[in-house]
Amino acid sequence: MTAHELSGRSLMTFFAHPDDESLAAGGLIASCAAAGSTVTLVVATRGEAGPGREGAKLAAVRTREMEAAARVLGASELVWLDYPDGLLPSADAGQLEGDIARTVAARRPEQLVTFDRDGLYWHPDHVALHERVTAAIEELGDDAPGLWYVTMPHGAMRAVADHAAARGRSRAPILGVDDPDAFGAEAPAATITLDVRRHAARKLAALACHATQFHGSALAAIAPAEAVPLLGREQYRCAHAVRSQACT
Repeated sequence: MTAHELSGRSLMTFFAHPDDESLAAGGLIASCAAAGSTVTLVVATRGEAGPGREGAKLAAVRTREMEAAARVLGASELVWLDYPDGLLPSADAGQLEGDIARTVAARRPEQLVTFDRDGLYWHPDHVALHERVTAAIEELGDDAPGLWYVTMPHGAMRAVADHAAARGRSRAPILGVDDPDAFGAEAPAATITLDVRRHAARKLAALACHATQFHGSALAAIAPAEAVPLLGREQYRCAHAVRSQACT
């Protein structure tokens, strides 16, 4: 299966913070956009709880970073849910599920992508969004889009960390995550592995747009010519409980 076959004519992604989309699914997003699919990126928070600046200032900066990354990836639309960063697990479940359902119903994408139950590396916001998106899509019944969970190939971020260490950046984090082995450590088995090598350099460029998180990270040690072996593969799992032509 190709990325365009997965997405159909329209793809919607739900992620918790700016930069999640590029790291987890940047290749899929860029590939689908290049193939002519309508791609809507939905971000639950503005990432204001990160280090370095007070919340309002960081939110403004990360908003601009996300807008730049969306342009690089070729997304058609960027939607913010504007929930507080770090508080998705305690957000009103009914309200969040309702916001998700309304966002989906207003655009009617063919396919939807969000975190798997491991949240890439068990980030609480990621896990909570996985649960709320899954519940919201199940409530849509026959009107639901196909639902796919992105999983990180185990060892992928270890390879990035080792690459950075070989270039003098030992112990550099992965977008704020100190343990590269946490990514995909307990990820469910993927349904498909997508070859996104043609768009690996664009994925890296989108990641670089998130400068507050990217600079100083192991990912910043990757040159565009080195992106293919390190960022050219993405994994997705089909949520079989949701009716989806792509899942059959």
